[in-house]
Amino acid sequence: MKNLWKEKLDRGEKTVGTFFESGSAAAIESMGFAGLDYVIIDTEHGPFEAESVGEFVCAAERRNLTPLARVREISRPAVLKLLDVGCKGLIIPQVHSIEDVRQVVEYGKYYPIGSRGVAGQRSNGFTYDMGGSLDEWFRNANEETLLIPQCETMGCLEDIENIAAAAGVAGIFIGPYDLSTAMGMPGQFSNPEFLKAVRRIIDACHAAGKFCMIYCDNAKKAQEYFKMNVDSAAIGLDICVMVDGYRQVVKEALE
Repeated sequence: MKNLWKEKLDRGEKTVGTFFESGSAAAIESMGFAGLDYVIIDTEHGPFEAESVGEFVCAAERRNLTPLARVREISRPAVLKLLDVGCKGLIIPQVHSIEDVRQVVEYGKYYPIGSRGVAGQRSNGFTYDMGGSLDEWFRNANEETLLIPQCETMGCLEDIENIAAAAGVAGIFIGPYDLSTAMGMPGQFSNPEFLKAVRRIIDACHAAGKFCMIYCDNAKKAQEYFKMNVDSAAIGLDICVMVDGYRQVVKEALE
């Protein structure tokens, strides 16, 4: 399956997604009706294992919602299993150095870019989608599978130009809560020093021909980041959006 989110990014379109925590395949499928471009299945903070992630991937694809996942750690099993069940991109947390990024690329890209293991899994139709040329499959999979380091540490910020430009990196995801905390200004998203850091990350991405995405709590904040030329915003968590929506329903019903 084509990476529909990547196609939009390649056309220069702004895109919107969200984080997934509820653990319901029906919920993740319903997000496709909302017009979201992608959903991020969170295996870092969420309780999900690869088996359940595979079910969520199927639910997302039924509604043309690109399934991404945030890995729990930088390790071969953490990267490999999520790609094998069909995730089209991975957010990589706790990146501290260019060496971390190179390790992720080694695990997540096929030859000749990396050394991702080859096996019959859902991502390749259990080999039936691979066709006659392994080289062609490697090339297509490497193009469609996006590896996205998360800039949330001082080490990553201080070397963001090299990290964004690294081979195999598709773009950078800004984690504002952890990044602002690492900078000694937790949650101060309007602090000039924090905004300067965000601008530096955006500029580094675009200078390298890569995209930049960021987490934000609401649509208003997403608009502010889009004005700064961020390419994509992951807005909120599915559970929080549901709670906020029902709170508004209750409020309006009792007015």
